[in-house]
Amino acid sequence: METQRDVTRVLVVDDEESQRTALASMIKLWGYWVETASDGQEALEKLAAFGPHVIITDLNMPRMNGQELLTRLKEDGDAPPVIVQTAYGSLETSVSMVHDLGAFWFLEKPVQSQALRLLLERAAAQEKLAEHAERLERQLSNQGVLGEMVGSSPKMREVFSLIQQVAPSRAAVLITGESGTGKELAARAIHALSPRRNGPFVALNCAAMPDSLMESELFGHEKGAFTGAVDRRAGCFELAQNGTVLLDEIGDMPIALQAKLLRVLEDSRVRRLGGKNEIQLDVRILAATNSPLDAAIREGKFREDLFYRLNVFPIPLPPLRDRKDDLSSLTAALLNDLNLKHGTKVTDVAREVMERFRCYNWPGNVRELRNTMERAVILASEGTIQASHLSTSFGGSASPAPAATASAPAAPGATANGDELRIPVGSTIEQAERALIELTLEHTRHNKTRAAEVLGISQKTLFNKLKEYGAQTAGA
Repeated sequence: METQRDVTRVLVVDDEESQRTALASMIKLWGYWVETASDGQEALEKLAAFGPHVIITDLNMPRMNGQELLTRLKEDGDAPPVIVQTAYGSLETSVSMVHDLGAFWFLEKPVQSQALRLLLERAAAQEKLAEHAERLERQLSNQGVLGEMVGSSPKMREVFSLIQQVAPSRAAVLITGESGTGKELAARAIHALSPRRNGPFVALNCAAMPDSLMESELFGHEKGAFTGAVDRRAGCFELAQNGTVLLDEIGDMPIALQAKLLRVLEDSRVRRLGGKNEIQLDVRILAATNSPLDAAIREGKFREDLFYRLNVFPIPLPPLRDRKDDLSSLTAALLNDLNLKHGTKVTDVAREVMERFRCYNWPGNVRELRNTMERAVILASEGTIQASHLSTSFGGSASPAPAATASAPAAPGATANGDELRIPVGSTIEQAERALIELTLEHTRHNKTRAAEVLGISQKTLFNKLKEYGAQTAGA
């Protein structure tokens, strides 16, 4: 239920009571919470208690006029947007107040209601965005939280610092890190702290998209551009206009499409498939990858010029095994989130469980921690998570690779012994890789999505590997 404190608050300052009352009544009808003051001095007295999102002030008033009020607000800092009302002949002064004293805008009297309403909406939106950014900054400094990212370890503090520094700019950012480290959360934090925070955030997973559809998803298409194109469709870049687009798992983008993407990034223009006209873009570009792109460049699978275009400001995310100091804050945050999701009342994690968490290397990173916690929260329902609420297969190995069963069908040249995968000297890289993939699939009960997360590769890469193994078996 909406309370008064949830409603946008407007302070009307005018020495003429009739005009002040009429203006306040009109603004109330638009759904705002309104307080009034007869001059700048009274406005300052009401400022702290009322906490307006927007101030509308007259220019000429006794005791303290509008110009003096703006000067005081600027000196005190953190002033809300101010709309100045000005009478005929004071236009030059009003323009100066906008430029020199930071007024949001000015309106000549008599004020046109439609113009005022539009300015109020824009000023209120600006103030709400500023409050949101301030709240994120406060979370970061006090709680080690940035958006949905949690951590107070030195490695995460460094990540948060990089995000804060790059967010206000227009620079392209390349976020790197293993699967499950929170690359999309980092991208969303950059967007939330940027001047584009009120625009759309559009994410495209290049690994989960068939090559034949990716170009259409990126650039859009016109009706009849190809079989099945029954209507015009905007692509990710158009949908992200005035906002941010995240190209996730950029390393899996087909090499032929990379050239077209580079052209779009350089020209800030896009043309839909089958279209004749180019569309001007105003979009912030973020990209993410879980595998180093330098290897892909050497192999000819990724364009070097595109890499330099995307890697203007790199942000590497640490794996969970390198920031285990964050486990306590992460589990606490996950408990709150999962209790809301499932309607449970789990309050804590047993000391024994936390010790097992600290001894485990978390190959699936924070995503694996969340999945582990979710299962435990559902089983516990309330109270404390105990060791009995964890999966029987959890923590079988402290190595980055997951535990495997003795019956796993290891590839030639490799053997499985309980929790260990043994690769004798003389085995090829291909044999070792295949053995690890097959043992991981056995460990995850052939859940390919889960196996890809644990291995730190994309689903597309895993599917291609399995297809390759199947072809080898058929040809043997």
